[in-house]
Amino acid sequence: MTPTALQMVALCLFCLALVHVFLAAKIESLAHRFHAHSGTLHLLGEVEVVFGFWALVLFGFHSFMVGYPQAVAHLESLNFHEPIFVFVIMVVAGCRPVIQAASQLVQILSRAIPLPGAIGFAFVTLGVAPLLGSFITEPAAMTVAALLLRDRILPKGISDRMRYAALGTLFVNISIGGTLTTFAAPPVLMVAGAWGWDGAYMLSHFGVRAIPVVLLNAAAFAFLFRKELAGLPKDPPRRTDAVPAALIALHLVLLALVVVVSHHTVLLVGLLLFFLGIVQAYRRHHSPLLLREALLVGFFLGGLVVLGSQQAWWLSPLVQGLSDKVLLVGATGLTAVVDNAALTYLGSLIPSTTESFRYHLVAGAVAGGGLTLIANAPNPAGASILRERFPEAIIAPGRLFLWALPPTLLALVAFWI
Repeated sequence: MTPTALQMVALCLFCLALVHVFLAAKIESLAHRFHAHSGTLHLLGEVEVVFGFWALVLFGFHSFMVGYPQAVAHLESLNFHEPIFVFVIMVVAGCRPVIQAASQLVQILSRAIPLPGAIGFAFVTLGVAPLLGSFITEPAAMTVAALLLRDRILPKGISDRMRYAALGTLFVNISIGGTLTTFAAPPVLMVAGAWGWDGAYMLSHFGVRAIPVVLLNAAAFAFLFRKELAGLPKDPPRRTDAVPAALIALHLVLLALVVVVSHHTVLLVGLLLFFLGIVQAYRRHHSPLLLREALLVGFFLGGLVVLGSQQAWWLSPLVQGLSDKVLLVGATGLTAVVDNAALTYLGSLIPSTTESFRYHLVAGAVAGGGLTLIANAPNPAGASILRERFPEAIIAPGRLFLWALPPTLLALVAFWI
């Protein structure tokens, strides 16, 4: 396929965006040296801003090449449902009533594990919470698990090794933990309808492999950092401003409704407005909402949609030409630089694919979903919540990749078998 001029520009800008992601930490550090331009450098050093920024550049090029009306029409033809859904689910799942309910559940399960300190809490947070993502969606599970890690497992003073190991394990487990159903993981959601996959298929082909891998990854983290975890408090400090049970139940119902209507943007926005009304009415039972973090993540994913929509001309032929086992490994590697939902969606456009091809494409996409910030849609949400626990609020992409690699290889072996 001969690429158009717009597709070539989009590919160049996509590559620049990838380089920008890996240089974000350097750009952020420059903001402390050049105070006159610190605002601009801080903005360009935000990982969540990268793809949105380069998408705006692409829109400028597109407007110059074909005219502003045609460029706007192209944007309106794209599907921005996923960024909107992730924004809404982050705001609702990150409120204090939902977090209190999740924390209580994790605490109950961790108490059943006779281990000192926060070892049991870490295992349940990294092992059980990602599997819940199959039912409350991966973005919601990522939000809840990241908030629990931030407040209990990653306080100030712990080692950088533990920070990056927790982040890498969380990203990988969230990516594969949402594969027990057809609606929770973005890369599965993109293809389940087109390929006729149902819950039974997902559980028998992916769930039976994902569950033991998630639990093994969580257990490996708990064992490797048992000394640091043992020094953390076993029980969280008691709150004197606990949220009433009725309000918790209402928020959980709203969270369930957001999942149920996840395909209908109008209903999503309506539920969000209703939720904001409840928050305003019961302000004393709510902490500040994750609006800034959710907006940044939505901007990131929206930019990825704009840039990623122009990459099919080279990505589809590349994937189509691979054998099954090579496809599994290749999809895992491609996911590190291309959103795994975009990868599987492009695969679904290829005509007359075999069932084996489909399985290995999705398996590789979810296995590699924790390697980078852009590999899986919920990753920016977790990073935006946890980045304050990292030195200078900077997450180094290279260190994340290295610490996410071992749990990724375990997932790859499980899906290979």
